Amino acid sequence: MTFKNLKFLTLILLLSIYFKGFSQETIKPISIDDIMKLKSVSDPQISPDGKWIAYITSEIDLKKDKTINQLWMLPSEDGEAIPMTSKETYSVSDPKWSPDNTYLSFIAAKSEEKAQVWTLNRKGGDAQQLTNIKQGVSGYEWSPTGKKLLLSIKDPKPEELTDDKEDDKKAKPYIIDRLQFKQDYEGYLDSYRTHLYVFTPGDSIPIQITSGDFDDKSPAWSPDGKSIAFVSNRTENPDGNTNTDIWIVSADNLDKGKTLQQVTTNINADTSPAWSPDGKFITYTTIIDTKAMWYATQKLAIISATGKHHKILAKDLDRNINKPKFSKDGKSIYFLIEENGTSIIASIDTEGKNLKRVIQGEFSIADYSLEGTLIAPLLANSNQPHEIYTFDKNVLKKLSTVNDAVLAKIQKPTIEKINFKSADGTDIEGFIVKPLGFNAKTKYPVILWLHGGPVSQYEFDFHDTSQLFAANGYITLLLNPRGSSGYGQPFSEALFADWGNKDFQDVMAGVDYVIDQGYADPNKLGVGGWSYGGILTNYVITKTNRFKGAVSGASEALYRANYGHDHYQLTWELELGLPWENAEAWERISPFNDVANITTPTLWMGGEEDWNVPILNSEQMYQAMKRLGKETQLIVYPGEYHGIKRPSFIKDRFERFIKWFDGHVK
Repeated sequence: MTFKNLKFLTLILLLSIYFKGFSQETIKPISIDDIMKLKSVSDPQISPDGKWIAYITSEIDLKKDKTINQLWMLPSEDGEAIPMTSKETYSVSDPKWSPDNTYLSFIAAKSEEKAQVWTLNRKGGDAQQLTNIKQGVSGYEWSPTGKKLLLSIKDPKPEELTDDKEDDKKAKPYIIDRLQFKQDYEGYLDSYRTHLYVFTPGDSIPIQITSGDFDDKSPAWSPDGKSIAFVSNRTENPDGNTNTDIWIVSADNLDKGKTLQQVTTNINADTSPAWSPDGKFITYTTIIDTKAMWYATQKLAIISATGKHHKILAKDLDRNINKPKFSKDGKSIYFLIEENGTSIIASIDTEGKNLKRVIQGEFSIADYSLEGTLIAPLLANSNQPHEIYTFDKNVLKKLSTVNDAVLAKIQKPTIEKINFKSADGTDIEGFIVKPLGFNAKTKYPVILWLHGGPVSQYEFDFHDTSQLFAANGYITLLLNPRGSSGYGQPFSEALFADWGNKDFQDVMAGVDYVIDQGYADPNKLGVGGWSYGGILTNYVITKTNRFKGAVSGASEALYRANYGHDHYQLTWELELGLPWENAEAWERISPFNDVANITTPTLWMGGEEDWNVPILNSEQMYQAMKRLGKETQLIVYPGEYHGIKRPSFIKDRFERFIKWFDGHVK
């Protein structure tokens, strides 16, 4: 070997050592700090000319302890994303393009001001405030000509109409006379309702076109700009049923909506209206099974704008359908389907024939925009949070790269979809998230992490909690037991008035399945979840002592104590009956009544102001376990609702998950 060759080989060896060390330094297990750096992407909107896609990013600012939203636009072909608003100016939402392609609009609130509609001229210049509504604006839609806006505005309270801003902050007694008098994130409910207004830019006062003791939502302009379809429950007792219908009001209405046309008459929920391009038809989603309530499959329907010729489309498709939109030629309708651990885009013609799964695969589509033949899906997979894609001429292409820089430095776990039988032979699906560096000959600790709902599903989606568990050496089981969506109404409805029975059997069968694979340690099992995931955790730890540690987040325990305290008065009654008339049904499925069976050290968590699943439940379970001398702890996040929003609390919660499981399961 010559000296020259030896020198060359030495150089290659040094370079390989350098790049190996470089790789080890940069590619690492995901940490809580990494999770906090990830941004969420939402609300894709294709411009009318099809050349741009606007969207919102949300990122955490730990120093300011808040989440910041920013508006971007991205060329629909290759190109760099352009920030349209700064992080410092205002937090934005609800981007929309003006029909003439001139303006990109959004809702924003500067400092402590009320939210208003703002516009950006694509030719340049700063954002201009378009509306100045004292109580603020909650939503808007451009008219087809772009000369008017439809505004969603909540009725003003007397103090909101004065110039004294300090008066708005003064504490006042709650005057309550509604049947449904609470709502998480809103608080005590009153009779100030959300109505529709037509606004002409340049005018100071919008024209009110709906009114009454009803909320009017999901408005949509007719293609000719003369009418507006919207969703409203205008029954005699809106708080006592779920009967939302689709209505039409004239855009130049002057009697505040006293003159309306009722389009649908179904006694259940009709929602999400969208007009056909010729204005003759409206497509929408509908529930047709009253008794099944939230377990019922949401169907796709079409009806003439006159309210005649109603038809259910894809009638035999027993999967939830969302976000319907007409194709440009009006011959077909696009929509989202929840299906077997995926969310995909499908289409069907207006006669209910030719159902096609247009964009399908091992991924999760949360939203989409449609312009001509171009579709912009908001798509995630198991190792990537949602990003903007385009789909055109049967080609799916990733467009945005919001989280690529962070993810490029992160080791990705192996995620496997599994199928197994429950105790009674029912087929169950789910996902196994394997720890980094997985070796099938090693036995790993397992965390059974349960989803909320119960009518929801784990999908091929980026799940940050299980990613964190994988980085810390755990196998995570993400299962879709009975009660989940995505598998048809009978599968979901199996939980009706029978919580903690079949779903408990299903998740325990999943635990046994992974143990049978030979790489799970049966003596190192943990369980946890949030919302219904916490509720199912309560059933698990009161029915078995196999788990060494549990985390029950925002869960329920003594169900009759929640009647009139949470915001589910109607659904409680529909599922279990009145608590003073049918007490046995309520008590039979309340985990609190079996609290003495718990041997698993349990961490209870929740938001102080959660009226979805009130902290009362976690307090009761903690109190009982403490009184019984069991190992337990209670964490209450001040000022938080059902979903924890404050960044420092999100970080704290992740830290406590790991600390609790490391201390008890490992």
